[in-house]
Amino acid sequence: MYNIEMEDIDPEKTYDLIVLGGGPTAIGCAIYAARFALDVLVIGKIFGGLIATTHLVENYPGITSTSGQGLMEMFKDHMNSLHIPYITDEIRSIEKTSDYFILHSFFQKFKAKSVVIATGSERKKLGVTGEEEFAGKGVSYCATCDGPFYKDKTVCVIGGSDSAAKEALFLSQNVKKVYIIYRGEEIRAEPINKKRVKANQKIEIIYRTNIVEIKGDNNVRAVIFDNGTEFEIDGVFIEVGSNPNSDLAKHIGIKTNNKDEIIINRTSETNVPGVFAAGDVADAPFKQAITGVAEGVIAAYSAFDYVKKMNIEY
Repeated sequence: MYNIEMEDIDPEKTYDLIVLGGGPTAIGCAIYAARFALDVLVIGKIFGGLIATTHLVENYPGITSTSGQGLMEMFKDHMNSLHIPYITDEIRSIEKTSDYFILHSFFQKFKAKSVVIATGSERKKLGVTGEEEFAGKGVSYCATCDGPFYKDKTVCVIGGSDSAAKEALFLSQNVKKVYIIYRGEEIRAEPINKKRVKANQKIEIIYRTNIVEIKGDNNVRAVIFDNGTEFEIDGVFIEVGSNPNSDLAKHIGIKTNNKDEIIINRTSETNVPGVFAAGDVADAPFKQAITGVAEGVIAAYSAFDYVKKMNIEY
């Protein structure tokens, strides 16, 4: 990957576009920006984003089945073919001048005529006693990352989404037993994954149940249900949704909704001219890699149009 080091950055250079994020939305945006001949830089905390932790991706058109990491390797190859620079860093603040934006990280500053925020989201916490105490000691938010440590053990997945179903299916390849613990009446997985879950003899669903506490000694040993039952378990995988990484946007006056998602229009514009947003950080109702990439592409075109008009004005 065309990583560039901090010392190689010219603090006085003004990029046409800086894309914030390291997932498919950000990289898709950068690929199109490069094709539009924009001078583009990508800045991300972690290359790959949340999808890189996904075991199987089977709904990306043209790719029958791959891992999330495998999908992002393809994105990386495409990005590299266009010589798009990528910096591993985190932007802490953005300020707007009359001519450009100044983006500040911990140790560096960058300048750009336009910005696309594609910072994605992070896993929601369950918010129960013991969750923080046993994080990394039996509490996990990533089956792909931590599942292999639970070979022949009994684990549970908290949540009822399609992601929870896929986590359980992945875990079932190594563990002895997987319980899906869901507060609702029926899991909300895609039909194909619901069918796989119900056909898997290692997976059992416990409905209409919440976890109120996680207990253990050095590691997780049990969870407490809201009916008072203590349920022995070796690992707890939490999959209860995600929160958008939108704090940076709010600090420069970008409007968000009641879920803290950045409000965008059909051309990925925010209420701040020159700043665009796309993917899980934005307010689109359906959050998938393919829809995020599409929004990223739209954001790239909108940034191209914005910069083109700016150059004409000058």
